[in-house]
Formats: sequence, C-alpha cells, structure tokens
Amino acid sequence: MPRKHRVVDYVVERLAAMGVDHVFGVDGANIEDLYDAAHFHSSITAVLAKHEFSAAAMADGYSRSGAGLGVVAATSGGGALNLVAGLGESLASRVPVLALVGQTATTMDGRGSFQDTSGRNGSLNAEAVFAAVSLSCERVLTPASIAAALHRAIAAARTGGPAVLLLPKDIQQGYVETGDHRQHSPDVRRIGDPHPIVRVLRHTNGPVTIIAGEQVARDNARAELEALRTLLRARVATVPDAKDAAGTPGFGSSSALGVTGVMGHPGVAEAARASAVCVVVGTRLSVTARSGLEDVLASVQTVSIGSAPPYLPCTHVHTDDLRSSLRMLAQAVSGRGRPTGGRVGDVVARTELNPPPCTGAGVRYRDAMAVLDGVLPDGADIVVDAGNTGAAAIHYLPVRRGGRFAVALGMGGMGYSFGAGIGMAFGRKNSGRPAGRTVVIAGDGAFFMHGMEVHTAIQYRLPVTFVLFNNNAHAMCVTREQLFYDDLYSYNRFRSSHLGSGVAAMFPGLTAVDVADLDQFGAALVSALHVDGPAVVSVGCAADEIPPFAPFLIGTPTINAAAEEITIAKESRTDVAASA
Repeated sequence: MPRKHRVVDYVVERLAAMGVDHVFGVDGANIEDLYDAAHFHSSITAVLAKHEFSAAAMADGYSRSGAGLGVVAATSGGGALNLVAGLGESLASRVPVLALVGQTATTMDGRGSFQDTSGRNGSLNAEAVFAAVSLSCERVLTPASIAAALHRAIAAARTGGPAVLLLPKDIQQGYVETGDHRQHSPDVRRIGDPHPIVRVLRHTNGPVTIIAGEQVARDNARAELEALRTLLRARVATVPDAKDAAGTPGFGSSSALGVTGVMGHPGVAEAARASAVCVVVGTRLSVTARSGLEDVLASVQTVSIGSAPPYLPCTHVHTDDLRSSLRMLAQAVSGRGRPTGGRVGDVVARTELNPPPCTGAGVRYRDAMAVLDGVLPDGADIVVDAGNTGAAAIHYLPVRRGGRFAVALGMGGMGYSFGAGIGMAFGRKNSGRPAGRTVVIAGDGAFFMHGMEVHTAIQYRLPVTFVLFNNNAHAMCVTREQLFYDDLYSYNRFRSSHLGSGVAAMFPGLTAVDVADLDQFGAALVSALHVDGPAVVSVGCAADEIPPFAPFLIGTPTINAAAEEITIAKESRTDVAASA
C-alpha cells in the first residue's frame, strides 16, 4: 500500500532493510534531519565522530570488516569537504561506501547563502568535487527522485568504491510516496566467466603462484581462494592491504609467501620467478604492491581475475563478484578438469628485508612487533596507519586466526586507522563474527592528526586497543631527509610528548600508559587487551630507525634461505608513489 513519509525516513528505512546498522558522521544543520530519522529507527545507530575524515574512515573500516555497506553522513560546507580525503581512500582502495551529504535548500541556490555548494552563480560546485572521488555522484533535486537515486548509488558502491548523494535540506524534509520501500535492490554485480584462465591453467607445466588482493577481502572470498589454492597446489602471496586474505591459520598458512611490494618479503619474487603461471586475484597491483615484481611478472605467464585489470599487461577476466567467479574457477579445474602439469613448488623460506641497526633510545620496530605477535589473541582485528610504524606492522606482524588486517594504501592518509578501527569494531557484530578486540597501530604523527577519535571509542565503550609508536616525529619524512637530502636539517621532528599520560588526563577512567622498554610494553599490552572498553598504550621508539621499506634500503642485502644478497634498486626521487 503506497504511503507518504519523509525522504530521510525513506533513506534510513531502505538502508536498514539492506542490513546497514550504523551510519557514521558529524551532525549539522543540513544533515540533522537524517540524524532525526535514524533516532526513531530501532535498527540504525547514528554514530557521532569528531571529524568528517574519521567518519569516512569509519564507514570504510565498517565495509572492510565484512559488515556490509559503510555509510557516512556529513553536513554542508566545510563538513562536506572534510569527507574528500576519506572518500579518496575508499575510491583508490575500491571499498564500497555510501556518502549522504547535506546541502543548503534548493531555494537558496546561487543566492549567496552560507555554505552554498550548488555550483550556481559562482558558488563552489560540490557535485564536481565529489565526482572526482567517487564512482557516482548525484544531486537529488526532487523528493520523488530519491528512490531511483538511492538505488543507483547503492548499485555503484557495490561494484567497489564510494557513491555520493547530495541532499539539499528541503529535499530531505520533503515527502515521497512509495510502495514497499523495504524491498532489496537486486544485486546486479557482473560475475565474470573464468574460462580464459582455465585454459591457461590446464596447460600449466610447473608451479603456480597466486597473488591475492584487496577484492578477496572486500568480497569475503577467503574460503574460495583457499579452495582454489588447494586444487592448484599453489603458493599464495598477498598485497599489503589484503594481508588477511590468505596465509592465516586455516587458510593455507603453510603455503603463504608473505606480502608483496615495497614493504613486502623478497621470497615472493623468488617464488614467482620459479613459477609456470602467476594468477593475480582481485588486485590492480599498484606500485606499492608490485615493486620488485615488474620484471618477474613480465617474464612469467600471468593471468588475472577481478573488478579491474592490473597495471601490468596480462590476460584479465572482469568480475564484480569474486566469490562466485572463484567458485566457478575452482569447479572448472577440479575433478576430470584438474590441471595435470601443475606441481608443488620448491620450498621458499620466508624472507625479510634487513634494515640497518639503530642504536637510538626506545624500542625497535621488529622487537615491538614480536611482542605484539606474542600477546594478540586469535580473532583480533588489526588496523595499521601509514608511515614507518605501518611499514613495520605490514612486514613483521602476522594476521590473527579469524581476524582482519586493514591498512590505507590507496591514498595513505595519516590518521585513517583511528576511524577505521572504530568502524571495524562497530561492524564486527553485523559481520556475523564472534566478539573480539580491534587493535589500532599508529604513530604519534597520525595521532596528532585524528587521534581524538579515541574519545569516540570511549563514548561508545568499544573494545579497541590503540598502540601508539611515539618517536616524536613524522619519522618516514625524517628518514627521507636523512637518505635523500644529506641530513642537513629536519622539518619533521616534534617536541617530546607523553601520549599515554596525556590522554589519561584528558579522559578520566581511560586506561592509558606510556612505556619505554619491551618488558613494560608486553605487560601494558596484556592489561590493555583485557580492559572493558578502549585502552591506549604509547611506546617510545626512535625516529632514526629505518623501517622495512625497500626504497630506503639502498644496497642493503636481504635475508633469505640461500644467504644470497639481493640488492634493492636505488629509488628515483621522482617516483612518489613508491616512496610516500
């Protein structure tokens, strides 16, 4: 039976009907009607962040957790523009997010109103801005058009990336007549036919190496990937932002090669070079992920399946539904269709990059990650920020059994981990996984940008442990000054701070400490992991320690099973993507 209700009520009920249970954002005059609608809907919790970038990161982390579509809401003007960097990360990393962005009333378009972004009469054009950081951006101009616009936005986001709806105040308050608004939009994602890859695999004569990417995590195709790996007797490497896609206990850990790229493990290139075929699954292989593999993959037959072709030329099968396509691929290479020329590759020992020793004060990255590895429980989700700290966690810290591992390498925005960790903590229940801890690993530079979201974790009593590596610097920038600019100056060192005691004083009742050595670090972590709610552990380290980051290790040998020296090629200063 058709009925009338507000546009914002329609939006909230439609989101709830498709399983969304949280909307993240910062309230304001031109989005308050959406918050009002959420308040009166029992299935939706509107979460108030401290900054719109972090709210976008929360939606991004919620989506990466497997909970479903991440939704972020923001008001007009500066609040809306604060979303841009967060949506840029979701676009580059192909994470489904829906952004609902308030606008001034259409009656004020082009008339000089406060925060007018209609693009009319010389005003800022929000549609042009958001079109650059989304797969779809649409300004809704009549209440009657909301149903079709929302359907288009959700369909676009489902293909992997953000979609934006610009919602003027008067349109939000308008009334729309609909039928059964609870109906789900059909999932119209394209399922690719993997038979071009099947033909290659059936003629394979030698080992197979799989390079798994972020779409495996996004589409929750971990089990399907492991089934394919077993059939092909393949070894699996992952790109950094898909570290939890393979190699965890129960998912082919004995065949895991580690991580690819600038923060990765040299053994990946060794294994790929010895392969008859490399199968790239669900990743474009950005420079950060493919560094060290370009020449190898150019000399080895390479095939790909995923929602976008890799940057390297290869046979590619497009699919927006990786789970279904991997099932089809596994079925095609099983039974009588199983490749007969494949074989288990020679054992390749796990290798690590070998940064030079550091004698400065504080805890070393490798030692700290070993302590974390020893205390983090199964099921813990790990969210890592950019910089030297992030490089160390990606390189050294194993994923937990049943846990997720997230890092923002699309844009590398500092401070992402605080919002994303909160989003993952909220999304955990909706993803169907058992309760567990989320661990955020970030540096002090990232904390100074968006670390006040710790207060959001306190507000909602979330089981999040924030581990802050405090080297009183933007340490990766310090390393660059030392390596590439003769260490003549530094813009990137800070006056010393005590982050643990600082936030403890700000937020009474919060468990937060500063530690200076490994024994203190281990004991503090054990306590912080068992707190009912959030906790903060800040550990002192050195800005002068070079992380496991290949472009910084010029002429430094790596550690490998044959004790051979593999020299990392000298970085070009113009190669920003590989160096940031």
